[in-house]
Amino acid sequence: MPSFNEEELFKAIILDHYKDPRHHQLVDDSGYKRINMDSTTCIDNIDIQLLMDGDIIKDIRFDGESCAISTASTSIMTELLIGKTREEANEIIKNFNNMIFEKDYDPEILEEAIAFKNTHKQASRIKCATIGWNGIDKLLNEK
Repeated sequence: MPSFNEEELFKAIILDHYKDPRHHQLVDDSGYKRINMDSTTCIDNIDIQLLMDGDIIKDIRFDGESCAISTASTSIMTELLIGKTREEANEIIKNFNNMIFEKDYDPEILEEAIAFKNTHKQASRIKCATIGWNGIDKLLNEK
């Protein structure tokens, strides 16, 4: 029986979401809020769209130029947050950021996003892993 290798599992999750990103196409619909997020340290320059139905996240879309880490992380984020309430999404985002910055977090609610738990070991990848999350946080909580 093969031994469980967490690092290989995380790489497989990231590669899957990079090669086949979910919700990776923008829509022409004025009902969506939209934000552009770009990075000064990487090629990342993505547009993120958010569609709310009352307090429920109905859809999240993204597209643009982005590295493997940014694409995979944002893809996983869309899967995690669609269907959640604003409050649930904020809790997931908080836990993701806590994980990235080595603070206390609940791994259970992060599902596949746990694949980024070692991102802190490569400081240059933190911005890549969080760019989509930061964008959706801004859209969810803009006044």
